[in-house]
Amino acid sequence: MQQFSDERQARKEYVHHRQVRVFSTIAVVLVVALIVSFFVFFHTIGKSNAGVPQAQTNFGAPLVCATNDPDKSPATYQQNGSIEVNVLNGTKAVGLAKAVGDALQIRHFNVSSVGDFSSRKVERTTIYYGKNNMWQAYTVYSNFTDAKMVMDQRQDGVVSVVIGSTFTDLTKKESVPAAGTEIKNIQGCTPPNKVDASKLPADFRQPKQ
Repeated sequence: MQQFSDERQARKEYVHHRQVRVFSTIAVVLVVALIVSFFVFFHTIGKSNAGVPQAQTNFGAPLVCATNDPDKSPATYQQNGSIEVNVLNGTKAVGLAKAVGDALQIRHFNVSSVGDFSSRKVERTTIYYGKNNMWQAYTVYSNFTDAKMVMDQRQDGVVSVVIGSTFTDLTKKESVPAAGTEIKNIQGCTPPNKVDASKLPADFRQPKQ
């Protein structure tokens, strides 16, 4: 009986040690697999981020500098009340131009009209202006968080804002530069005296000939 008992105990110890070895091996394999998966995951994320293009200046549209000549007085943000703005809805959202126009009026802009743009599929809010109202356009631009600026062939002083689908809200008032402060040119912009007016987009407000 004693021999049978000893054999059974030995068998239990053998099975126990074998289970410990098996579980230890499984644990090591799982840890190694976890480390490898983390490495692959973060390495892939890093490669993915490296391949994502960064947002382009002015969202890829040609940008004209605010100043003509560094020897002249610096360009400054203008008083909102001196700027005539028309607001157009370039999206399918009903009443968006009216809502943005009202918000700009609260900030004392002279909103002369609101309406619909010729396209309802505009993605990026676009501020259209001419060579005669660059400072005014930069002032309007400072009130938007995701807009781009486009100079066209208009000759008057009206700034047109076409609302796109990426629009969410205006810039917070406390973040908008005060009137009279200097407009800092964005790196890569083209000086106005280097712009070929004949190559600018036509004023979309004018009827096509």
